[in-house]
Amino acid sequence: MDDDALAAAFEEHRPRLTAVAARALASWVDAEDAVQETWLRLAGYQGAPIENLGGWLTRVIGRICMDLLRRRQTRRESPLDDWSSVEPVVTEDIERPDEAAERADSLGLALLVVLESLRPEERLAFVLHDMFAVPFAEVATIVGSSADAAKMLASRARRKVQGVRRPEGGIRERRAVVDAFLAATRIGDFDALLALLDPDVTWHRHTPRGHSVRIGANEVMAALRRGDPERVEARRVSVNGEPGILVWAANGRPVSLMSCTVADGRLIDIVSILDPARLAGMDLPPREVAGGAEKRQENERNPRA
Repeated sequence: MDDDALAAAFEEHRPRLTAVAARALASWVDAEDAVQETWLRLAGYQGAPIENLGGWLTRVIGRICMDLLRRRQTRRESPLDDWSSVEPVVTEDIERPDEAAERADSLGLALLVVLESLRPEERLAFVLHDMFAVPFAEVATIVGSSADAAKMLASRARRKVQGVRRPEGGIRERRAVVDAFLAATRIGDFDALLALLDPDVTWHRHTPRGHSVRIGANEVMAALRRGDPERVEARRVSVNGEPGILVWAANGRPVSLMSCTVADGRLIDIVSILDPARLAGMDLPPREVAGGAEKRQENERNPRA
């Protein structure tokens, strides 16, 4: 196969390879690097003819991801660092014709937090088999185990992941709950806020000191009571495909990003990033002036207006 044909064949597999790496690594930057490294290995390959290019590429990128996950694990100084490498995708939360497909293809932050807590072998076995239907015999060659051991790895990961509650209801309903939460916060309506929080809401907090988890509506309410809504500006955004909240200080500096999981009309899971340095390095939507979000959404609906 000449160079042009090889490059064309690789490009056919690039979307799937990128999806595998993005889910395994929870980082688009690392995923793109892994895909590029896979291409370099293919371009430099001089072994026996490759009969199944898709399978060969999956093995290669799987092993690259495994190496990256293991290196991450050795760099962590404490269990509180277990999701510091997650890169949320934050965009405007407006309706678009293609949003259903995008949301179906995304992973919420609550699920990513659990994935980050898994051992590299468990995580990769789960991602490859449960998300991309890679046979366990093939998974075993990637994680360096037997097929039976690969099944056990995926099973352990699956039990942990099944504990993550998923969003329920239509996307408009979930947006409405987040909007109501924002409105109640602005006016200090604590009765309304309590009604919007599941009694057992899980609250993941990522601060400069690391990652902590709090359980219960009272924990969230206590933090809200300590805040001063007049000193910040907040609005709804999309965080990994789900409605969330981005908060700026009066000087325009982002101070908080919240990913909200909504079910039965209540927030059941909140993931908050409260690390100023991390927020400063993220690609975030701009601070909104009054009416700006509505105007941009109207422009999306009527591009010629």
